Amino acid sequence: MSSKEGKILVVDDNAGIRQALKILLPLHFAEVEAIPSPASLVSTLERFRPDVVLLDMNFNTSINTGNEGLYWVAEIKKMTPEVEVVLFTAYADIALAVEGMKRGAFDFIVKPWDNDKLMATLTAARDKARKAKAPVIPSEAKESMFWGTSRAMAAIRRTLDKIAPTDATVLITGENGTGKDVLAREIHAHSLRSGKPMVAVDAGAIPETLFESELFGHVKGAFTDAHADHVGKFEQADGGTLFLDEIGNIPLHLQAKLLRALQNRSIVRVGGTQSVPVDIRLICATNMDLEALVREGRFREDLYYRINTVHIDLPPLRDRREDIMPLAELFLQRYAEKYHRPLSGIDPEAADLLKEQRWSGNIRELQNCMEKAVILSEGSVLTVKDLQLDAGPQSGLAGDRQAERSEESKVREAMDRSKGNISAAAKLLGVSRPTLYAKLKKYGL
Repeated sequence: MSSKEGKILVVDDNAGIRQALKILLPLHFAEVEAIPSPASLVSTLERFRPDVVLLDMNFNTSINTGNEGLYWVAEIKKMTPEVEVVLFTAYADIALAVEGMKRGAFDFIVKPWDNDKLMATLTAARDKARKAKAPVIPSEAKESMFWGTSRAMAAIRRTLDKIAPTDATVLITGENGTGKDVLAREIHAHSLRSGKPMVAVDAGAIPETLFESELFGHVKGAFTDAHADHVGKFEQADGGTLFLDEIGNIPLHLQAKLLRALQNRSIVRVGGTQSVPVDIRLICATNMDLEALVREGRFREDLYYRINTVHIDLPPLRDRREDIMPLAELFLQRYAEKYHRPLSGIDPEAADLLKEQRWSGNIRELQNCMEKAVILSEGSVLTVKDLQLDAGPQSGLAGDRQAERSEESKVREAMDRSKGNISAAAKLLGVSRPTLYAKLKKYGL
């Protein structure tokens, strides 16, 4: 592709910046236009049809939140998905620029800019836009299950191999971010229903007033806004798999309606009278303790047993630490490709920091951390600076180890002061004798 090709639109309310770019950009682009605000952006996009939009993040200095820029990123990608958006931002707004890239922006440039970096970014965006009318971004929603090497995940994989070809109802439990939805898709992909749809529903997010309509559908005229027949999730999943996520959040009085549909394998649309048979394989997921909810009377016992033919509990990432680095490297590769970063790996210091984190948000937290790090990276390898994690002594696994060392020291001191008298040492520490015995065993004292 030649060095002077393509069209670029600049949207910036600073007249000096627009004037400087009108001088610089024609050296690399065949056509350049600049407008002071997004007010005429839609009409300009339709008329000018640019390959690239260089979009300022802020247009009202009294507000200066970047929200207007984020809004227009999404709007541009919605109206013209083939157009690449590069964000223009102040250093203080880098976090907003990162969010903009997650919403579809190609990259961001920090003001004051370096001419070489600016032009390298803009021409790369132009080349991508001109090579493909609608660029394909890797779909995280369809990612495959990462099994890793832990014993717990190996056992789950063996279970999946056994149950996937059946129509057994599966309940997947685990903390937020452990990949319950990914496992559900994996089960469907290996089932005899894989050629049919898998319909996913965030059951806890459906408003109570729309619960029946969303799941079972409605007929025209069933209620005020029912202007046409609506096919519910059960019918959409007919022949395939219905995945009910966050099932523990369904209100008790609506659980009876769900149970009835599962027992009868048929539904009646809201406002209708005809029973519609549905052939589904049901997979449910929750991060809640359903047995405890049953004991508390907040979840129906009969529904619990109906959805719990096979129970799979996904372990938190802290219990499968051997998988942290392989996952991090997987995310590095994915996002380096997505965000055009020439990254070849993770340096040893950064790797150590990743392995020491608690990752209370599990795989999702690690994924978000790696995505942001890749976006902010400047070199060929990911560094501690790129990760922006707390490297202090109280963070993650390092904090756990320091706390244990401190506790061991106190136990030793108490035993020395009491000359080995368990009762006296326990009193000094303010713990019971059984608790002290457990600590002595733990530290080999």
